[in-house]
Amino acid sequence: MMTMQWKRWTRRAMVAGLTATLLPMAAIAEVAPQVKFQTSMGDFVIEVYPDKAPKTVENFLQYVKDKHYDGTIFHRVINNFMIQGGGYTAANGERPTRPPVPLEALNGLKNDLGTVAMARTSNPNSATAQFFVNVKNNDFLNAKGPADGYTVFGKVTSGMEVVNKIKITPTGAGDVPQTPIVINSATLVK
Repeated sequence: MMTMQWKRWTRRAMVAGLTATLLPMAAIAEVAPQVKFQTSMGDFVIEVYPDKAPKTVENFLQYVKDKHYDGTIFHRVINNFMIQGGGYTAANGERPTRPPVPLEALNGLKNDLGTVAMARTSNPNSATAQFFVNVKNNDFLNAKGPADGYTVFGKVTSGMEVVNKIKITPTGAGDVPQTPIVINSATLVK
């Protein structure tokens, strides 16, 4: 009887130990990818959510891997709204892009302070490379149906003070910063 109880207890202890070992590994495997932006005003890091916006994140990360964002500028800066970049060089030349991705705005993520979303034209399925960081809660950008809203796909996790410096940059016509704010590099760090 004692031997049977001992075996049962030993088996339970082994299962508990194995579970304790595997759970942290599973948690590590599910860490959201992160991208570090080194800009002329400082660095910030965003994490992206492939589980919420898979096509958008795949598209964005491909642009990062292709070094598309390196040398582009934040070309539209509106304090108390958002900062937008990823499409133009410092000489205001538009970068070529791949085909657009479909709208994934009904993913449960909101255009809240610090979130990152895709810029697009009035066509809901026109997002390519340009993105923006919300510098306040922008509820009016959230999807109300399948063909509206802006796809949120990430969030600033560090360096929000840099985003806050960018948002108060003096701008001229078209909300273009008077002094170019350059994305020196965008690098996948996780």
